[in-house]
Amino acid sequence: MTTYFISRHAGAKDWIAKQGIDIDKIQSHLDINDVSTGDTIIGTLPVQLVAEVCQRGAEYLHLTLNLPEHLRGKDLSPDDMDSIGAKLEAFIVHKVKK
Repeated sequence: MTTYFISRHAGAKDWIAKQGIDIDKIQSHLDINDVSTGDTIIGTLPVQLVAEVCQRGAEYLHLTLNLPEHLRGKDLSPDDMDSIGAKLEAFIVHKVKK
């Protein structure tokens, strides 16, 4: 069982390091073929990728940020992230076939 943190942002990588979670791999991109049952994926992935993560039997924790408009597109520090309530939330996503 592997715990991945997926992010391109230095501030997010620093933030997760302060959360007391043992991260096995920090990557800027997730190769879905590396995901196995029992793994934990942490990040801000697109919904279709989260559905694939869940289908493979892994847990997905979303890095939730209530980002005000004036901070969009800016690099955030861990303190910035804390000030806007950054948190990890578990999601289970299933693709619905129509």
